[in-house]
Amino acid sequence: MRLSLPYAMSVWRRNAAMYKRSWKLNLLPNFFEPVFYLTSIGVGVGAYISEMAGMSYAEFLAPGLVCVAAMNGASFEVTYNVFVRMEFEKSYDAMLTTPIEPIDILVGELLWAMSRACIYGLCFFVVVSLFGLAAFPGALLALLAIPLTGFLFGAIGLAFTMLIRNIDLYSFYFTLFLTPLFLFSGVFFPLEERLSGLALLVAEVLPLLHPVRFARSCFLGNFDFIMLWDLFYCVALASLLLWWAQKRIRIRLSE
Repeated sequence: MRLSLPYAMSVWRRNAAMYKRSWKLNLLPNFFEPVFYLTSIGVGVGAYISEMAGMSYAEFLAPGLVCVAAMNGASFEVTYNVFVRMEFEKSYDAMLTTPIEPIDILVGELLWAMSRACIYGLCFFVVVSLFGLAAFPGALLALLAIPLTGFLFGAIGLAFTMLIRNIDLYSFYFTLFLTPLFLFSGVFFPLEERLSGLALLVAEVLPLLHPVRFARSCFLGNFDFIMLWDLFYCVALASLLLWWAQKRIRIRLSE
């Protein structure tokens, strides 16, 4: 299969047109969610924590929560929504009657997932900025972590979707995969201060850790070699999963 970017963008535009019908109802909850997180955890719990990794607890939380928002935005799009379009609505079958190829569908869905991640992540970033928790100009570079997170978790979600046959299995994906990532990827506490040895090596495999660490380094202005490793990890893992997913989608859509 040969990718056609114009065809992939037509899949993106189809999803954008559907989202346009309900964007107000979707956008407002995603704007207020970070307010609740930062108020209850950052300000509430933060009142009992003098500092975390040399900064206030709210400042520590902010970059991690931006990445979590982007992760959620991409993940919901490439799981339930893609599965429904593929298995129940048969939208992709209709697309295949045109010159669109399966790989165009896959890339179009990935681009849309990244767009949704940017919507969620940017809303969160605006709230963080309004709270005075984004140190400019370094925090501007952290904006790169938003589409990067969307790219990574879009690829992970698509690979999982191409693997399963039952929509109920997404409860395992969100409960046993995304929730532990949310809790143990350096969002709420610095892993290097609580883990050591083998445990720290295992944590290094966690996908969410890398965009979170990249974003936090940008917020703090700590630009070092580890940021290059975080970028490489995200791009390499996402590329590998997309390579596998493009093989699977061809099989799924030919059945």
